[in-house]
Order: sequence, then structure tokens, then C-alpha cells
Amino acid sequence: MSNDNEVLLDKEKRNDLNVKEERKVDRKEGEPTSAFKGASWAALLVGVASYLIGLFNATMQLNEKGFYFAVLVFGLYSAISLQKAVRDKDEGIPVTNIYYGISWFALIVSIALMAIGLYNAGSIVLSEKGFFSMAFVLSLFAAITVQKNIRDTQRARERG
Repeated sequence: MSNDNEVLLDKEKRNDLNVKEERKVDRKEGEPTSAFKGASWAALLVGVASYLIGLFNATMQLNEKGFYFAVLVFGLYSAISLQKAVRDKDEGIPVTNIYYGISWFALIVSIALMAIGLYNAGSIVLSEKGFFSMAFVLSLFAAITVQKNIRDTQRARERG
């Protein structure tokens, strides 16, 4: 009886290993997991959606809303551009110094515009300033992570 149980357990272990091996075949070496990709996209969507919903519901003038929207778009673009430039340089892909410098400058300017805008915003209470700051930072970080995941996935599929 005990031998039968051991044989069944061995078969179950082999089945588990086969399932794990099949899952590894779907994901290439160096490719991020689906869970990490999903979490990155979710963070980006939550960050941007929260920021935009907060902006829509804010009691500020339309030109102020336009400023904060433009700062978000500028920040997202500059963060992705900088991440790409840094990674290209690291991988030996040519990046001009002017593009690399402009990417850093653009990200710093977008963060500074956000900070200065919120500091000087008299129509926004402190809790809203904190909310916009955190949604902005989450969006920037998530955009960098999503772009990295896309590039890692592309690179892994090209190799394998």
C-alpha cells in the first residue's frame, strides 16, 4: 500500500515539474513575468487615471488644469525618453550627448514645474497637493517600468 502511495506521489511531482517546464517555455530568458508586466501596467493606469480624475474634479481654473495636464504628459515623455537613453548607453547603442542631456533636463524641468506649480497653487488644499504629487510620481515610475518591460520582452524574443 505504501508503495502505491509513493508511486502516486512521484507521478504528481513529475506532473508538477512538467507543468512548470511548460510555463518556462512560454517565457523567454530575460523576459519579465506576466505578473510584473501586469502590475506595471496597473500602476501606470492607476497613477494616470487618478491624476486625471483628480484634475477633472479639482476646483481650479481651466488654464491651471491645462498646465497640470501638460506637466503630466511632459513628465511621462521625458521619463521614458531618459530611461531609453540611459539603457541605450549602457548597452553600447550610440546616444548623442545632446539627446542624453536634453532627456535629463526635460525630466528635471517637468518635476520642477510640478513642484513649483503645486507650491504656488493657492486654490489647492495641502491634501490635494499631496495627492497630485503622489499620482505624478507613481505615473512617472510606472511609465519607466512599462517601457523597460516592453524592451526586455522584445529583446528576449529576439534572442530566443
